[in-house]
Amino acid sequence: MKKILVTGSKGQLGSEIKALENQYSDLQIVYTDIEELNLTDQSAIQHFFSEHSFDYCMNCAAYTAVDKAEDEPELAKLINATAVEYLAKACTENNTKLIHISTDYVFDGTNYQPYVETDEATPNSQYGLTKKLGEEAVANFATQAAIIRTSWLYSSYGNNFVKTMLRLGNERDQLNVVFDQVGTPTYAGDLAKAMLDIVANDNMKPGIEVYHYSNEGVISWYDFAKAIFRESNISCQVNPIESKDFPAKAPRPFYSVLNKTKIKNDLNVSVPYWLDSLKLVLKQLNTNN
Repeated sequence: MKKILVTGSKGQLGSEIKALENQYSDLQIVYTDIEELNLTDQSAIQHFFSEHSFDYCMNCAAYTAVDKAEDEPELAKLINATAVEYLAKACTENNTKLIHISTDYVFDGTNYQPYVETDEATPNSQYGLTKKLGEEAVANFATQAAIIRTSWLYSSYGNNFVKTMLRLGNERDQLNVVFDQVGTPTYAGDLAKAMLDIVANDNMKPGIEVYHYSNEGVISWYDFAKAIFRESNISCQVNPIESKDFPAKAPRPFYSVLNKTKIKNDLNVSVPYWLDSLKLVLKQLNTNN
């Protein structure tokens, strides 16, 4: 029986891990969010690890308000980097393997082909910068860890693009959505399954490894919105606009497609097609309403 710590358990990813838990009978999972474990308090982390023994820690906690991070860089850094350093140190001291979630925002989005793990991280937002610092904290202070970068995360839980589009699509006749930002959506349930499979199969490599995981395929946010409405039979018209016509405080990567070859080859992880996963989530949301 492997014992797993999940941090940030009330977010999309943590909620999806919880939903899949009963498929993994050999895993004993402890779920924490800020109420149970404040990751910005180093002594609290040390005390928690002294009372519990874990084989793995899945760090799903993060500051993810991309635009707000431009106004709150210190808070974003505290949660996305300093807290990660504390957690990585505790994992090292307690012989716990770490799976840490990062983001496509560590890249500036100027590539023209899918990003591989060894491409230079040159973020152009405070959010991206703090997530890059978090990756560096893992590399510097953990002894065995997998850093998994993902993109465009959504699920039936929490706030995300899919749920926002469904709400707005039912409220309005038309919407403007950017067409010049290209990437790949990721269903949080698919990423959660990949993480659980890695732990269940115990096939993490020694040392620190960086991986990319998003669903298969390449689309723009405009294409994504069109697909959401099409699959949900919503008649809202979607107008393609350029990023410059949709001002946001933090710049977004124009191209953030992630190459998934390494995680598929190294860890035997399967990656579903984005539209298949979208249909699953829309069905879940339909059932829940």
